[in-house]
Amino acid sequence: MSLKEPFGDPLYRPAVGMMLLNEENKIFVGQRADYEADAWQMPQGGIAPHEDVDQAMLRELDEEVGTRNVEILVKSKKWYKYDLPRELAKRLWRGKYKGQQQIWYALRFCGEDSDINIQTYHPEFREWKWIEKEDLLDLIIPFKRDLYTQVLEDLWPYVLRES
Repeated sequence: MSLKEPFGDPLYRPAVGMMLLNEENKIFVGQRADYEADAWQMPQGGIAPHEDVDQAMLRELDEEVGTRNVEILVKSKKWYKYDLPRELAKRLWRGKYKGQQQIWYALRFCGEDSDINIQTYHPEFREWKWIEKEDLLDLIIPFKRDLYTQVLEDLWPYVLRES
């Protein structure tokens, strides 16, 4: 799948999201570096025009988490959408998009915690941790809760199959 293929609404930025899991099925979350308040999320990022979604996922993972040492458990078959709060949508991406549409991955982290390096070239996270699935929705940025609920419902069964 690439951006050359039609994928939906042009008002939504094409992107990827990654549910990175350790061997205990705990989920990686990072606290955004560009917000003063608690703003935790799973890694995600845009797809460049020359990339397919798998390339974008690996690049974004490397840029945000500092590793590509993962195994793909499942890649979503559909695009998920979320809207940004209006004040954020006006600031981000020069106001071009009202939100993002994403392909999501469930990934098994195959390294050690010491392999994770959020101090990348352009750090997006100031802190990170592994959390239980049950804690994700309480910790996450409120405007992404519906998205994360859907991603968990759709992808978590594949995580359990691979455990």
